[in-house]
Amino acid sequence: MDMTDQPGALRFLERWVRRAVVERVEDVTRRMRRVTLAGEELAGLAWAPGQQVRVLFRDPTHVRFWLSPREFGDASRTYSLSSYDPDAGRYELIMLAHDGGGPGARWARDVRVGDRIAVGAPEGKFLARVPSPYHLFVGEETAAVCFGAMLRALPADERVLGAVQADTPEDHLALPRGEDLLRVERDGASASPSTALVDAVRSLVLPEEPGTAYLAGEAKTIQAVRRQLLDERGWTRASILTKPFWTPGKRGLE
Repeated sequence: MDMTDQPGALRFLERWVRRAVVERVEDVTRRMRRVTLAGEELAGLAWAPGQQVRVLFRDPTHVRFWLSPREFGDASRTYSLSSYDPDAGRYELIMLAHDGGGPGARWARDVRVGDRIAVGAPEGKFLARVPSPYHLFVGEETAAVCFGAMLRALPADERVLGAVQADTPEDHLALPRGEDLLRVERDGASASPSTALVDAVRSLVLPEEPGTAYLAGEAKTIQAVRRQLLDERGWTRASILTKPFWTPGKRGLE
């Protein structure tokens, strides 16, 4: 993805697209991989825990890439930043290396140290609200990465509750404040929607006063959890933040 010596009309790409090299790849669970990206163009960016970056799997200097929404959607995916070092210019991503055939799944399975990639700057508004009476985190594997970054940044005196689901006990990502989170396994059952996660949230003993809820992951499941908080717990819509990352058969979610 060499963006040097391009026509002047493409120079605007330099403002959005940043070049990086894969510095490290390691497995952190049975199906999750940590990928570290590094490069001078990644240094000095603004970032808040919970934000994500877009990874481009095709040459972003090709005109078709930008003129076709379908082409852009097929050739890029967003990933939550597990951590970011602005001084060193280093992104850390953790992603599911599942058996799907999409570009994101293939990249997660096949990425190697030394690969060159184009990425965007950190973006997104799924951020922790501090202070809050307490923080309620609910999601599955795809939510665990942004939850980890948010939990790591929370002041120690901010109360944390929640439920995080994975397929098996070995599939759970180690999270800060993990002792405050109920771990749920679905044991091969579908994650879309997950009644097990909805039931787990229903079982939580929460204060009568609403806190701030962060619901992320599979869209149908987080919609069900949101309805439960609204209808059964008396929460307000303003106190619930949602981030649908995926749902079967639908593209365009982040």
